[in-house]
Amino acid sequence: MASAVQPRSSLSSKTSGGTRPRVLHIVWDRKVGGVKSTLNGLIHSSLSKSFEFQVLALREDQAVLNSRRSQPEIIICHQPARFKTILDLILLRMLNPQARLILHEHGYSQGYEQHNVRFRSRFHLALKLCMALVDQVVAISNAQASWLLSHGLVKPEKLSMIRQCPPLAAFLTLPDKSPQQPLRVVAYGRLCPQKGLDVLLKALSLIPEVPLQLLIGGVGPDADKLQKLARDLKQEIIWLGRVDDVPALLAECDVVAIPSRWEPWGNVCVEAKAAGKPVLAAAVDGLVEQVVDCGWLLPPDQPQAWAEALRQLPGFSGKQLKIWGEKGREDVRDNWDIYISSWGDLLTTVHQSSDQA
Repeated sequence: MASAVQPRSSLSSKTSGGTRPRVLHIVWDRKVGGVKSTLNGLIHSSLSKSFEFQVLALREDQAVLNSRRSQPEIIICHQPARFKTILDLILLRMLNPQARLILHEHGYSQGYEQHNVRFRSRFHLALKLCMALVDQVVAISNAQASWLLSHGLVKPEKLSMIRQCPPLAAFLTLPDKSPQQPLRVVAYGRLCPQKGLDVLLKALSLIPEVPLQLLIGGVGPDADKLQKLARDLKQEIIWLGRVDDVPALLAECDVVAIPSRWEPWGNVCVEAKAAGKPVLAAAVDGLVEQVVDCGWLLPPDQPQAWAEALRQLPGFSGKQLKIWGEKGREDVRDNWDIYISSWGDLLTTVHQSSDQA
C-alpha cells in the first residue's frame, strides 16, 4: 500500500533559496471544478516562494508542444490517463528530457470503473502504459491508491498518496448555526450522473410527509432531467444554478448530502466538514475514509436507504448535529497545511532526484 507523503517542517535548502525550480502543471481544462479550486490554491500557496509554478491547458494552450518554452524541471500532468495521453507523455519526454514527470490521478477509482468501463483489460492497459512512462504517480485518496495497486496499474515505489484539499480558511471560520425548521439540506456539484442527485430526489419522493428543504447548487447536462424529477415533490426544492461562493452557501444550510455514485476523493465532503456541517454521503471510494463520526455513510444508488436516513434526520437534536459538525471540522482543521507540506516534500524529493540523475 502506498503511504501518504509525510510533511516536513520546511523545504530543503535547494528549494528555499536561489533560483526556484520550475514546475509546469498541465491540465485538460482550466474549468474543471475540483481540480481548478485545489490547483489554484496550491500554486498561490506558500510553495510559490520555493517553486515557480505555471499552468498550461491542453485545450487552450497546446500545452504539450509549448511545454519546452517553460524549461520545467518538473511536469505534473493532470489529464486523464488514457491511450491518447500516452502520446502526450512521450512527447513531453522528448521535448523536456531534463524534466521529471508526475501523473496526478484525479478521476479514476473502483467506483468509476464499475459504472463507466466496459472493457476493463483495455482500460487497465491504458493506465499501466501511462504510469510506466512517468517518474511518479500521485493518488488523491487511500481508496484510489489501493485500487491502483490491487490491479497492478502502478509500481508501489512510484506511487504516493496526497489527500486532495482545497483552501479551507473561509470554511473553518464560519460561525455555528442553529438548525432551522424545516431542516435545510444542500447538495452541490456538477449536475451529472456521477453526483447521484437523482437518487436524492427519488428518496424524497418516497417520504412526502417529511418536512425538509433541499437546495441544489451547480450546472450540468442533467439539469432538465433532475428538475423533472423534482416537479411533483412535496418538499421545497431550490435550484441555485452555479455557485460561486460555497462558504456562503454552507453557512445557510444544516446538512450536506453527497449521494455520488463514484468519488475518488470528494472535495465537497472536505468543505462540508470544514464548515462544521454533518454529512450524508454515499459509501463509495474516497468518501468512506472521510466520513468518520461526522454523519452517515449510506449505500450508493439506493433511494430507499437514502429515504430512510432523510426520514430520521429531522428527529435528531440540534445538539447531535452540532457534535457531528464539530467532529468533522476538527478532523480537517489541519488538512490544508498537511496538503501543502506534503506537496512541498514530494516536489523537493523529485527535484533532488533529478539533480542526482
